[in-house]
Amino acid sequence: MTKERLYLFDTTLRDGAQTTGVEFSLEDKITIAGLLDGLGIDYVEGGYPGANVVDTALFEEKRTTSAQFVAFGMTKRAGRSVANDPGIQDLVGSAADAVCFVSKAWDHQVKLALGISTKENLKSLSESIAAAIAAGKEAFVDCEHFFDGYKANRDYALASVSTALEAGARWVVLCDTNGGTMPSEIEEIVTDVLSVAPGDRLGIHAHDDTGQAVANSLAAVRAGVRHIQGTLNGLGERCGNANLVTLIPTLVLKPVFAERFETGITVEKLRTLTHVSRVFDEILNRAPYRQAPYVGASAFATKAGIHASALAKDPSTYEHVAPESVGNERAVMVSQQAGKSNLLTALARFGIDLAKDDPRLDKMLRQVKEREARGYSYDGAEASFYLLAHKVLGTLPFFFDVTSYRVGVERRHNARGDLITVSEAVVKIDIEGEMFMSVAEGNGPVNALDLAMRKDLGKYSQRIDDLELVDFKVRILDGGTGAITRVLIESSDGTGERWFTVGVSPNIIDASFEALYESFTYKLMKTQGAL
Repeated sequence: MTKERLYLFDTTLRDGAQTTGVEFSLEDKITIAGLLDGLGIDYVEGGYPGANVVDTALFEEKRTTSAQFVAFGMTKRAGRSVANDPGIQDLVGSAADAVCFVSKAWDHQVKLALGISTKENLKSLSESIAAAIAAGKEAFVDCEHFFDGYKANRDYALASVSTALEAGARWVVLCDTNGGTMPSEIEEIVTDVLSVAPGDRLGIHAHDDTGQAVANSLAAVRAGVRHIQGTLNGLGERCGNANLVTLIPTLVLKPVFAERFETGITVEKLRTLTHVSRVFDEILNRAPYRQAPYVGASAFATKAGIHASALAKDPSTYEHVAPESVGNERAVMVSQQAGKSNLLTALARFGIDLAKDDPRLDKMLRQVKEREARGYSYDGAEASFYLLAHKVLGTLPFFFDVTSYRVGVERRHNARGDLITVSEAVVKIDIEGEMFMSVAEGNGPVNALDLAMRKDLGKYSQRIDDLELVDFKVRILDGGTGAITRVLIESSDGTGERWFTVGVSPNIIDASFEALYESFTYKLMKTQGAL
């Protein structure tokens, strides 16, 4: 029997950006869009062009290869034509493949927030959709406050859906904006909406204010919608959105859904899910949630005793899916089983093939575990993992050695009496016995160190000309000013590739230096064709 297609829409970069304490840089958004694209998400919503500098820059070009790149924005303002509405023009003039318009589906909100009639609001919705389609873009509509609006005024809520479809919208998304609707209500209301709209044109956007966003999304699918919106790790305003990292394996692995539906997530891509989730947390500079379903470090962890004994005989006694199916691993606390399969998968991403019984794999696994116990995190720093793998395999080239470095920070008044901070770095480098010394001032000690290292790298100087450090994140691992510090550096070059390296030390400068040194080494390996 032919399976029905479910379409996955990620709004991490837009709705997820409303999370308290989260601020995405342009580089963050580009990296995350690439992660989602590689995972097999159908639609990646990047943000709101014209609303801020980052989102405007993001939509200067398409940021996905396979996924549709989506811009979000308001419908046109009442009393204006689409041609004279700057917001609409920013949307249709962007590099997005599609535009998602937000439109209020609750009559109370239309009058309260917009101060216009429901008739006028529907007219703006219709004309906005037409403008997007005329610009060659797919049009989506997020029906804001749909479920509360339906309960208050069913006719207007359904008219919002009908108007959007008649205007040509590809998807009309029913939003549980305040997150208070119950799964049973979702199923009942969606079933009624099917009287005016086919399920293959309907979507669900659930918030998690009652902890039921995933359940509500699945209830909507059971009722008939075929488009699901959510975010990585459940990011979002207030309590967050439906967590795609939980929804995806449920849809792909659980027979009640897997036997009826298919998504763009292949079995192979599903094995990268844990990696994607943890890389995302590293970008956010936060510790992954250990109890997260499917991908958490404790999701397949069992302490010694009767559970461990039963698990050894039949893993299904305490595991509802195989951990490797989502790229996670089994952890029986006494023996710390598994780990090799994850290592082999990570190596394969770099084209390194090892047999499961290769003794070097055991050595590599020991080193990874020992280093991660000291604070390293290779989920978010694949370039550093690549270098570690080559070191264990004995295939890591030696390019240069920093025999010593010194960094100074001076806070003083300049000639005009302004208080300034000046950072200076001195680096001594050994390249095949030839010594080089460079001095540079920078915008902070790490920038000074970076500039000094690249100032004269001998015969390698030209090979790092296009190397650029685009982001720098610091995490204190165990509290206090004398704590262990982890530094994650994101780099890029002229090819457009981005990579992450990690350093760990009680000294933040030393941790930064380690990550910096590995970024240089990774770049040099690229330029000699080692990658």
